[in-house]
Amino acid sequence: MNETTIEALAKKVMHWCDQLAAISSNPENISRFYLTPEHKRCNELVAQWMQDAGMETWVDAAGNLCGRYEAQNACAKTLLLASHLDSIPNAGAYDGILGVLIAIAAVEQLYKNNIVLPYAIEVIGFGDEEGTRFGSTLLGSRAVAGTWNPDWWTLKDRAGISLQQAFIDFGLARENIHSAARDPEDILAYLEVHIEQGPVLEDENLALGIVTAIAGARRFAIDIKGYAGHAGTVPMAMRKDALVGAALGITLVENIAKEFNVVATVGKIECGPGAVNVIPGHASFTIDIRSGDDQLRDQAFAKIQHELDAICMSRNLTAAWAEIHNAPAVVCADWIQEMQASVLCDMGVKPYKLMSGAGHDAMAMADICDVAMYFVRCKGGVSHHPDESVTEADVALALDALSRTLEKFSQ
Repeated sequence: MNETTIEALAKKVMHWCDQLAAISSNPENISRFYLTPEHKRCNELVAQWMQDAGMETWVDAAGNLCGRYEAQNACAKTLLLASHLDSIPNAGAYDGILGVLIAIAAVEQLYKNNIVLPYAIEVIGFGDEEGTRFGSTLLGSRAVAGTWNPDWWTLKDRAGISLQQAFIDFGLARENIHSAARDPEDILAYLEVHIEQGPVLEDENLALGIVTAIAGARRFAIDIKGYAGHAGTVPMAMRKDALVGAALGITLVENIAKEFNVVATVGKIECGPGAVNVIPGHASFTIDIRSGDDQLRDQAFAKIQHELDAICMSRNLTAAWAEIHNAPAVVCADWIQEMQASVLCDMGVKPYKLMSGAGHDAMAMADICDVAMYFVRCKGGVSHHPDESVTEADVALALDALSRTLEKFSQ
């Protein structure tokens, strides 16, 4: 594509993002959730853009929007370009959405220039990556990967509506869910463009990055029990203060994460009875620990658990541990990373590589095919927030990189 065309398409992509931002269940912010009327309106609008770009469109059995651009040969494999169209509550305008729209723009250029590739392209707007409505993430991409869990049917949203009922309300049939699954033999690879959601690229003064891996995450709920007592009558040496034990544990999480070069977060803490003049008899907190290296992550967690248990024992406390989430790390395919590096070098852009600490649909798709991702710089590394921001110039670079990558897949 020439520079003028790229700039015009980037402007169009930014305008599309603005249009989708207006589709929300809350007029005060961006809130667009799985299998809602807003999801349906979003699918309908994006489907029109896909059709204008020369694609055949349909909504699959999981509510994902799909657009297909055919290959020279009807038996050719398919390259999947995808991201998600749902959002968190009070979201930004680019998380997930940008990747879908850049993919549509890249296909539009092929269509307008009568270019047909030796492989087919499917652009997918996954219906649920965030897990906001039903609490379980990657529902759309799990369906496409053929890893749908039947236990999900009983999940309920805050209004008490089950996932099964939401399917019915959306016009989908539970019994058809497995038709959303793709045959791995038909897939060439999976490629996703996404905002970084972190500050690394901005710190490096780079618009684009190549993702090497998506961090594996484990989450735990820890419940510490002590013994409540009067704040004025129990001597310090005789206390079984559960909150102090939790506080020492939280400090461990930070220190050990730094020691092992992983990331770990305590995002929720509670204690009781919760009175100003009562020693806390119980306390609970969560740990979210992530790394691109599962073994390193697990070693760090084992040390956290061992040392916190020792602290509890020394203070006559007990700690109960419950794992509430476990997702292995996903490594992006070396051969696609090499292709991406070649593309960026051709563009005069440093082929900077970085890990993703956030989860993405690529994690689900890695079960059936090789995956890769481009990151796009976002202002201040801010994401999952209304201040989420990207520049039109960076979008143009991302579109150019994706288009050049499509050419590389043809070689």
